[in-house]
Amino acid sequence: MIVSGTIWQPNLADGGRAKYQALAKAIRDGIASGQLSPGEKLPPVRDLAYRVSVTPGTVARAYKILIDESLLEAGVGRGTFVAQPKPAPVRSLPAADRFFDPALDRDGQAHLLSPKMPDVGQTAIIREAMHQLADSTASDMLLRYPTRNTDLPAREAFAATLDPVHLGPFDIHNIVTSHGGQNAIVMILQSILTGTNPAIAVDELSYGGFRSAGVLCRADVVGIAWDDDGPLVSALEAAILDHNVQAFCTSAEVSNPTARQTTPARRVEIAALAKAHGVHIIDDDCYRLMNTDRIGPSYRALLPGLGWYLTSPSKSITASLRIGFTVAPKGWSKALTRTATFSSFGVTRLVTDLYAAIMQHPQIDAVVARVKSRIGADIDAAQRILAGYDMRAAPTVPFLWLELPIGWRAGEFCQAAESAGVLIKSADDFALRESRSVHAVRIAVNGLVPHAHFVQAMECLRDLLDHPPERIAI
Repeated sequence: MIVSGTIWQPNLADGGRAKYQALAKAIRDGIASGQLSPGEKLPPVRDLAYRVSVTPGTVARAYKILIDESLLEAGVGRGTFVAQPKPAPVRSLPAADRFFDPALDRDGQAHLLSPKMPDVGQTAIIREAMHQLADSTASDMLLRYPTRNTDLPAREAFAATLDPVHLGPFDIHNIVTSHGGQNAIVMILQSILTGTNPAIAVDELSYGGFRSAGVLCRADVVGIAWDDDGPLVSALEAAILDHNVQAFCTSAEVSNPTARQTTPARRVEIAALAKAHGVHIIDDDCYRLMNTDRIGPSYRALLPGLGWYLTSPSKSITASLRIGFTVAPKGWSKALTRTATFSSFGVTRLVTDLYAAIMQHPQIDAVVARVKSRIGADIDAAQRILAGYDMRAAPTVPFLWLELPIGWRAGEFCQAAESAGVLIKSADDFALRESRSVHAVRIAVNGLVPHAHFVQAMECLRDLLDHPPERIAI
C-alpha cells in the first residue's frame, strides 16, 4: 500500500489469493511489521486502486475485511486509518480451566466458553463402577496391554445405544474405540489420507478440532459454506475439483457452533457427490445422546463404503471419561483398528470396562434425562431473556448461536461481555482464517455454572445487546 510519507507498496503478485485478499494481507503485514503505524491515514479507495492497478471495489473489500478485524477504522468524512492497538484483556486464570462455583468463586465470572455436563448423579455412578471394577477385575488383566477382546464389553455397550435405521447395517466388528472423539477424527484421517499434499473440507463455521486434526495430518483445510439446508453442494464440488479434497468433516445432526441440521434431502445430494468422487465423509455426532430429534439417515447409511460415524460421551455424561467410538464404513474397520494399534495400542481396559459398567448401570438413563432437563432449562432461559434477537438453539444441545445486531463486532462483543463477567466465544474461533467475517457468538451451557448464575449472565448479555457503547451506536 502507498501511504503519504512512506515508500512501502504492497505486493499483490500472490497467485493463490484473490486480489482483495492479497491487498488485505499486504496491509495486514505492513501493520504487523510496523511500516504502517497506528493512526496513519490510508489513501482513498480510488487513489489506491489506481496506484496498484485494481478496481475500487477490490480496495473497498480489502478495507472492509480489515475494519471487521479491527485493524483499520473508518470515520465518516475523515477517511480510513490504521487502528490503535487494543490491550489484551487481563485474565486472572487460564480461561479454559475456569468455571463459576459458589464454593470456589475467585473471579465471579460465568464461564460459558465450553459445554460441560452438570453433575446430576453420574459422578456417583462412576465412583460406584470404579469400586466394583477394582474389586472384580483379575489382577493379571490390570497388567496387560489392551486388545480387541478387552474392549469388547465397551463396544457391545455402545452398540446397544445405536439405531441401525439411522446408521445403516453394522456389526460389532465395525466399531473401533479411541481416546475420545477428537482422537477418533485424527485416527480416521490418518487411515484414509494419501499423497504428499492431502486436503480436507470442513464446514465454514465448524468445530475447531476438525481443523486441528487436518493440520496434524499435514492436510490443507478448505471451508464449505452453508445455506438453510446444510453444506452447499456446489461449494463442496468446487473444493473437491480445485483442491483434490479427500474427506469432508461435518456434523449433520448438530453443527457446532451454529446448532443447524443438514436436511435429509441435502444429505442425499452430498452423499451422491462424495460417492461420485470417492470422497470420505466423517460425521461427528458427539451430541447424539442429547439430540433425540434426528431428521434423516446418517452419511454412513447413505455411503456404505465412505461414510464414517463417530461419537463420545463427553457432551452427554462426562468429558473426563476419555473414550470415543467410530462405526467405520464397510471395508475400513481393519485399517482403523491398525491405526489405533500403531498409535497407542488401543484404549486401556481401565477405561473401556468403566464405560461398559456405567452404560449398564440401572440409573444411567435417568441421569441422561436429568442432564437433558438441566440443559433444556438453561436454553429455555436464554431464549426467553434474549428474545427478539437472532438466535439458533435446540432444546437439549448445550450451546446456542447468537447473531449480533448491526453495530456489534464479534470480538468487541466478547470483550464487553467479559468485562460484564460473562465469557463466551466469538464466531472467529470457529472460522478459517480466510473465511468471511461473521458477527456472531456461541454461548455454551456450562452445567458447572448454577442455573441462577446462568440466568444472570443472560441478563448481562441482554443489557449489552440493548445498550451498545456510544461509539458503536453512532
